Amino acid sequence: MRSKAAISRMMKELKEKNIKYVRFELPDTHGISRCKVVPIDKVEAYATVGLNFYGGVIALDTSSAVVGGSSMNEEKKYRDQYLFPDPDTVQVIPWLDATAKVICDTQWAPGELIEATPRQVLRRVLDAAGDMGFEVTMGHEFEFYLLDGESHKPLFGGVHIFNNVRNHYVPFLDEVLDQLAGIGLDVITHNCEYSPSQFEINFGPGVGLVGADKAFTFKNAIKELAHRAGYLATFMTKPATDMAGCGCHVHMGLVNRRGKKNVFQARGGPSKVMLQFTQGILDHAKAVTALGCPTINCYHRLKPHTFAPSNVSWGEEDRTAMVRLKDVGTPQSRIEMRAAAGMSNPYLSAAVVLAAGLLGVKGRRRPQRVSDGPSEDDPGFGKLPQSLEEAVDGLEADQAIRKMLGEDFVHVFTTVKRNEIARFRGQVTDWERNEYLELY
Repeated sequence: MRSKAAISRMMKELKEKNIKYVRFELPDTHGISRCKVVPIDKVEAYATVGLNFYGGVIALDTSSAVVGGSSMNEEKKYRDQYLFPDPDTVQVIPWLDATAKVICDTQWAPGELIEATPRQVLRRVLDAAGDMGFEVTMGHEFEFYLLDGESHKPLFGGVHIFNNVRNHYVPFLDEVLDQLAGIGLDVITHNCEYSPSQFEINFGPGVGLVGADKAFTFKNAIKELAHRAGYLATFMTKPATDMAGCGCHVHMGLVNRRGKKNVFQARGGPSKVMLQFTQGILDHAKAVTALGCPTINCYHRLKPHTFAPSNVSWGEEDRTAMVRLKDVGTPQSRIEMRAAAGMSNPYLSAAVVLAAGLLGVKGRRRPQRVSDGPSEDDPGFGKLPQSLEEAVDGLEADQAIRKMLGEDFVHVFTTVKRNEIARFRGQVTDWERNEYLELY
């Protein structure tokens, strides 16, 4: 729970800005904002004693159905949890009247943290980095589609990446940038992407939890703003077979906590720590993919010649590699993990990349060879998981990652995902009907 002083400061800020309502937001396992709206006169009390909320929210599947066996539902008698706002995350919502939002942490009871929540998982790994003397910077690049709200079709056809007309194709694309700035996101670039009606809006990195909080706010703001304007914004990896995949590139760097020096920076090439960190990600590629590509649909993207990685590889400025080393030798030196999908939860993608990287540093792992050409064309590298089943199996088998992320979380995540897989396998698809109905 936050201190009374922090809560008092939060209340003072809200009242000075004439806020009438506050959204208490909980990032769920899928990265979706689950919230309750609280009138301002009730906020301080709830911030102090906690806001009651269904306890199994983080163990709901993608259809919001309760998942049995997850340890969060029937095992807890379907009890409540309690949300406690983080005052550092308060933001006024510029598109709503006199309304603010705050990201929350959660407990079963005072002092009894729910360790399986994504924000707590990332916090635990950040603490591990701190124990090793590192401060972590991170940023997330998301691609998404802006579609017609009724037909769910693209707004335009053809391949027009970076095209000026498409960048400003509808007024919403100009207005959304102001709205994102109004909610505290420092937009740095905006452009249309490769596929029709696909876009990318980038914002600056953050230190520690702030980086993931920004990404969480961005994704949910885009969805909400598009809906209010009559569109559908989707981060779905492959909305259709002939549409390009939506990815998420996770950028991460380590800074020495004492000297504030980027430990990835070295003269003439990547530092030893940067290479060790990179190899850690490759060592734990299946677990990284499980959290970076958390749905069945994600695995349509990890194919050669799609500007997405398909194998376990690294390289300096190699856009085809799983881990791309960026701005090597400069103060901006960082890794870019390119295998995550647009559907990924930013807290979890960051947590697993950081956990794997730290394991590489701890183990002083030597980097595997780097390819002379594009990594995706090198047959000597192992393939990334080709299905959610394979990735989840890999996560379950990775004892070191399980320990870093927490057994409670891994149990919830794998149980929810196996439920999702089973539901999918129980469906007859359009492809099956089209392929077999008349022939047989």
